Amino acid sequence: MKLRNGASPSRHFRACPGNPPIRSPLHERTTMTLDTNAPAFTKRYIDLAQPRLGTKATFVTDDFFAEVSRMLNPEPAVFIDGKYDENGKWMDGWESRRKRGEGYDYAIVKLGLAGVIKGFDIDTSHFTGNYAPACSIDACISDADVPAEAAKWVEILPATNLSGDTHHYLEIADDAAYTHLRLNIYPDGGVARLRVYGVPQVDWSAKETGGLVDLAATVNGGRAIACNDAHFGVPDNLLAPGRGVNMGDGWETRRRREPGHDWCIIALGAPGEIEKIEIDTAHFKGNFPDECSIQAAFVDWGTEDALTSQSIYWKTLLPKQKMSMDAIHEYSDQVQKIGKVNYVRLNIHPDGGVSRLRLFGKPAK
Repeated sequence: MKLRNGASPSRHFRACPGNPPIRSPLHERTTMTLDTNAPAFTKRYIDLAQPRLGTKATFVTDDFFAEVSRMLNPEPAVFIDGKYDENGKWMDGWESRRKRGEGYDYAIVKLGLAGVIKGFDIDTSHFTGNYAPACSIDACISDADVPAEAAKWVEILPATNLSGDTHHYLEIADDAAYTHLRLNIYPDGGVARLRVYGVPQVDWSAKETGGLVDLAATVNGGRAIACNDAHFGVPDNLLAPGRGVNMGDGWETRRRREPGHDWCIIALGAPGEIEKIEIDTAHFKGNFPDECSIQAAFVDWGTEDALTSQSIYWKTLLPKQKMSMDAIHEYSDQVQKIGKVNYVRLNIHPDGGVSRLRLFGKPAK
C-alpha cells in the first residue's frame, strides 16, 4: 500500500477538541439530522442539483429579494434573524417580488450531469408568509446554458400546491434523461432549496476508456444506495469530484459502542473489473477507521432493496487493510481478481470517517 502524504502505514492518533454542530455539512463537521419522513428515493439517488457537479441556475424571471443561486446551495437553508439587505429581509433561497399583474415566475436550472429524474425535494424552509403557493417543473434536453425558444419542454411535475416551511417530497415516474429543468412558481414567492434526485446518464460509447476509469465516481454514474450509519456525513460524498474540502465532506459514522463494524453499498456507474483502489481519509485525523475492507459482486437480479442482506456474502475485493489519518491509501497488488462487478460494499472497522473512495477499472463490454 502507498500513502500520498508521506506518512507511514502505522496508525496515528491526535487529541482533537470536538466541534460544535452547525448547519452546513460541506463547511464543517455536523450531525446529519436526516428527515425520517423522507422517501426512499432521497437515499438511493444522488442530488443532481449540486453545484459541485456543475449544476447552475442560468435564467430567472425575477429574484429581487433572494438570488436564485442560493436555491442550489448544498447546506440546509438557515434563517438569520435581523439580517436585511438593500431590498429587504435576507432569505436563504430564491425569492421573487410580489407580482402585481398576470403571469408567474420561473427559473431555469442546467444540470451538471444529464440524468433520469426520480424525485424532487421542493423545500420552503423558513418561508412562511412569502412562500410560493404552487409550482410545476418542466424538463428538456439542450446543449445551451439557456435552451432556445424552440426547445421541447416536457412537464414532469404537474402543478402542485406548496405549504410554507415544509419539505415537499415528490416522486417522478419518467425514464427519459434531461439536461435542464424549469421550475415554475405560481404566481411568485420563495423556495429555499431545490433538490433533484436521479441517476446520471453516462454515454460510455463516447468516453475515452483506453485506460482505467473511476467506475464509482458520481460523474460516471456511481451512487451510494445503502449504509448502516451516516451520523456525521453521507456516503454519497465518497464519490464526489476532487478531494474532500474538510471533515464534513465525507462519510463519517458515529462512535461505535458495540461489537461489529460500519458499511455502505455503492452502485458502480458501469460494470467492470476493478484493478486499482484509492481510499482517502483527508481531514480525518482522530476519527479515521482502524481498518477497511471491500467486498463486491455482479448482481443482475432482484431489487436494490435486497442487496443489503446479500452483501455480507459477496466476494472479497480488498482484504482488511490498516488505515492512517489524512492520507490517500493506494491499493493495486492487494486487489483481488474476482471478475466483473457492479456493486461494492465498503466496510470500515470499527467506525470512523472516509473522505473519498475511488475504484478504477475498465468498463465491461
